[in-house]
Amino acid sequence: MTHVAVFDIGKTNAKLALVDLDTLGEIAVVTRPNKVLPGPPWPHFDLDGHWGFLLDALGAFHREHGVDAISVTTHGAAAVLLAADGSLAAPMLDYEHTGPDEMATAYDEIRPPFSETGSPRLPMGLNLGAQIHWMFATDPELARRTATIVTYPQYWGYRLTGVTATDVSSLGCHTDLWNPEARGFSSLVDRLGIAETLAPARPSAEVLGTVLPDIALHTGLSTETPVHVGIHDSNASLLPYVLGRKAPFSVVSTGTWVISMAVGGDPVALDPNRDTLVNVNALGDPVPSARFMGGREWALAMQGAQVDPGEAAMAEVLDSGIMLLPALVSESGPFQGREAHWVGAEPATDSPQRGAAMGFYLALVVAECLNLIGHRGPVVVEGPFARNRAFIAMLAVASGSPIETAASTTGTSEGAALLAATGKVLSPNTKAHDDASLADRLTLYRKAWKAALEA
Repeated sequence: MTHVAVFDIGKTNAKLALVDLDTLGEIAVVTRPNKVLPGPPWPHFDLDGHWGFLLDALGAFHREHGVDAISVTTHGAAAVLLAADGSLAAPMLDYEHTGPDEMATAYDEIRPPFSETGSPRLPMGLNLGAQIHWMFATDPELARRTATIVTYPQYWGYRLTGVTATDVSSLGCHTDLWNPEARGFSSLVDRLGIAETLAPARPSAEVLGTVLPDIALHTGLSTETPVHVGIHDSNASLLPYVLGRKAPFSVVSTGTWVISMAVGGDPVALDPNRDTLVNVNALGDPVPSARFMGGREWALAMQGAQVDPGEAAMAEVLDSGIMLLPALVSESGPFQGREAHWVGAEPATDSPQRGAAMGFYLALVVAECLNLIGHRGPVVVEGPFARNRAFIAMLAVASGSPIETAASTTGTSEGAALLAATGKVLSPNTKAHDDASLADRLTLYRKAWKAALEA
C-alpha cells in the first residue's frame, strides 16, 4: 500500500488529500478557502496561510496513516516570482485582477501567435505572460529582484525540497510561454527577458527532490520522502484516463472552471476567439481543449442555494421552455461577449426548476465545447457536475455520446497521486449514464436553445 499526500490548490479551495495508490481512493481530506488578499501591491493569494495549513495537515496525515510520497496539483494561470534568498520577490498575483488589461496593447505587440503557442488571448491575468509583463512594468525593480520564476505547483515543491522547476502541463496552460508542438519555451520568454530566470521545464511525474530536514522535523516524515514535480489541475483530472484507457474519449473536468479535453479526436482548426486552446498533458503531449467558468456561473445563478432537481422539475422546465442563454461570465468560454438572459419566466433562485435549467444550460455549453475540439467516443465527467442529474441527462443528448461519471468527487487529487505510480495504473471507476426517460423532450429543448441562441 502506497499513500500519496496531494497538495491540491484550486481557485476556490486549498486542500490536502491522502490517496491510496492501490485503490485510487481518498483516505483523508482537509480543505481551506483560497481567499484573495487585497493589496498592496495587488490582489494576491495567501501563500503563507496555505503553507501553515498544509504542513500541519501533512504531519497529521503521516501520524495517522503514513505518507510515502508527495505530489502537487494547482490551478493554472499562475506562477511565483522568487528572490535570490528564496523569499517572494512579489506577492503572487490573482489572475482575475484586471491590472494586466491596462497594458493589453503593449503586451499584444510582443505575444506570439496562436499558431505557435496554442494559447488564446485572454483577459485579466489569464495569460501568464501578461501577468509577468504587467507586474514588471508596474514595479520597475521587480525584474531585478526576481531570481527564479516557478509555475505554481512547483512553488509548493520548492518549499518542500528547495529545488526549483516548472512543469510542462502548467506551462502549456494558456501561458503564452510554451510551444506545444516544439515541446519547448516560446519566443515570448526571450521577449520578456526571463530566459535566465524561468526555472527548467520538467515532466510532471519526475521526482523533484526529497523533503528538507526542517519539513521532516515538523511533520515526522522521512527525509527520503520523494516529492514529484507536479501538474496543472485539469491535466491531473485527465491523467488517469490517458494512462488507463484507449482513445478516443474526452474528459470534462468540472469545478470553478469547466475544461473539456479531447484525446484522439477528429483533427479540427481550433478557434482562439471561442476559448479553445492546446493544453499539454503530463506526458508532454498536446491536447485540444475548451473551457468556460461553469462553476462560477452556477454559483452566480444559484446564489448559494443547494437544490437537487428531480425528474418532475426537469420535466416542468423542458415542457415550459424556460432556458438560460449565455453567458453569465462573458469574459471566457465559447460565447464570449454575450450577455446572459432568460427565455420564459426566470425561476426562483432556490427552486428545483432553476437548478434544472442551470444543469441544462451548463451541459449545452459543454456540448458546444466538445464540438469545437473534435470530440469522439465516450465522455467522462469528473468533479461536482458529475452528480448533477440535469447536467448529465442533457449532456448525453446534446453530445450524442455515451456519458460516464467518475466515482470520485476529486479527480484532480487522484490524478496528481498517479504521478507517483511506477507500475500498472488502475483505470478510474466510472458509472455509465443509462437514463433515457426524458430523451425526446431533452432533444426538443436543445433544438429550441440552439434556435434562440442563433436568433
